[in-house]
Order: sequence, then structure tokens, then C-alpha cells
Amino acid sequence: MKQRVAVIDYGMGNLYSVCNSFGAVGIKTEIISTPKSIFKFDKLILPGVGAFGDAMEELSARGLKNAIKEFVLLGKPLLGICLGMHLLLDKSEESKGVEGLGIISGEVKKFSSKLKCPHIGWNEIEKSKRTSQLFRGLNKDIYAYFCHSYFVKPLQKSVVLAETEYGIRFASMIGRGNIYGLQFHPEKSQAIGLTMLKNFIQLC
Repeated sequence: MKQRVAVIDYGMGNLYSVCNSFGAVGIKTEIISTPKSIFKFDKLILPGVGAFGDAMEELSARGLKNAIKEFVLLGKPLLGICLGMHLLLDKSEESKGVEGLGIISGEVKKFSSKLKCPHIGWNEIEKSKRTSQLFRGLNKDIYAYFCHSYFVKPLQKSVVLAETEYGIRFASMIGRGNIYGLQFHPEKSQAIGLTMLKNFIQLC
């Protein structure tokens, strides 16, 4: 059965790049911005570029915050990309006092001031011991494109699918049940990124 895939527009994402990447692997997506429309779809993509606090304010103001959480409770898959991955957690050092979606327990931390920020460019994705369908068809050496100053620190190590080294080892991929998060930009990560997007739709 053909999957209906929605990309959430809350005013803070590189929507068309993400949609074009799915299109490149033969997957049609639709951009949506209202809470009611979410439940017509089989899978959700939550992209994001910008500040944690601003993003949560937009999601809340548009009624999308609760709709996303309800969608996940239905057992349907959700993929957060970059800032969208951060929003899955409880809170962020970037915007103190602001609650995230709280779908995955943990917080978002800022890289040390001793490191050059943002962390920009290609870096290695090192798989954890947990297997994930997102890696299907990929070799051992996996490199992806990053651009971020904050990283996620999940409360439970078991949700970490992959780590990357940048001064410290941080979670570059997370997953639990029907929920996934990618710190890197799959739409900028060439064949590897496209493979992961395709795997999310076809396998997860």
C-alpha cells in the first residue's frame, strides 16, 4: 500500500529541500501546516532550522504540538531532522524554561565553547550495537553532513542508534519504536542521506 507522507510546515524548516530529496527516491510528500491534516497521513517528517524556543512557540501557536504527540501515540512513524530531532526531547539549553515535545526523555546541550561552533561539514556516523532499519543497504563507513551548535543527550542510552565524534561523542541518530531523529541533514548527505529517507518510508 502506498504511504502518505507529510512534511510539517511551522515556519522554520528547509521544507522544499527535504521534499525534493524524498522525490529523488520516488517518494511523494505533502507539506501541511494544520493539526487536523496530520491524521490523514501515515508518516510525518519534522524538519527544522533555527532556535528551539521559537520552534516550540510556533508548534504550540499552530496547534501542532499536541497533534504531533497524538499522532505518535497512534503508533505512526515520525522522523525529526536536525532541530526537528531536538524538539523530540524534553528541553534545551538553548531556550531555558521552554518545554519540548517530550516524546523522548532527555535534553539538548550546547557544545563546549572550546569547540568551533557550529559543527559544520561531513563527519562519520558510527552505528551503536542496536540495529536499525534505517541503515539497510549502507556500508560500514557512513559519513553525513552536519550543521549544528547543540546536540541531544537522551536519558536512556538504549535510544541511541549512532554516535559522532566532535570534541565529545554525541548521539547523531536516535530511535525508539516508531520515532526517529537524525542530527545531520539527510537532504545534504547525498546517497547516504537519500537511502536513510527511503528506508524510513519503506521499512519503518
